[in-house]
Amino acid sequence: QVQLAESGGGLVQAGGSLRLSCAASGRTYTTNGMGWFRQAPGKEREFVAAVRSSGGGTLYGDSVKGRFTISRDNAKNTVYLQMNSLKPEDTADYYCAATDRGGITSAPAWYNYWGQGTQVTVSS
Repeated sequence: QVQLAESGGGLVQAGGSLRLSCAASGRTYTTNGMGWFRQAPGKEREFVAAVRSSGGGTLYGDSVKGRFTISRDNAKNTVYLQMNSLKPEDTADYYCAATDRGGITSAPAWYNYWGQGTQVTVSS
């Protein structure tokens, strides 16, 4: 099993920045791709970004391209999400996800490990 623990959420004004972290523990050697999803109240879970195990390949949701950057430090078993130019519509619970399958996708079903989530609130 792999456990994921997110941190770094909070309240920020529009235009500000936050960096989320997700630390993996347990059988981390089994994980390949890692990603971030978010879910706002009353809405479907939305893909945000994903990164390959090597860190060399990334994928972003259309709504965050150019503003968010995903990265990972395999030595620390940690993936990061740098969020810049935040907007009120970025307000959501952000979830870290990991998969033991090869490759990355935007489909939640691809990921078999999930964190508990961290809340991000962007005020206007």
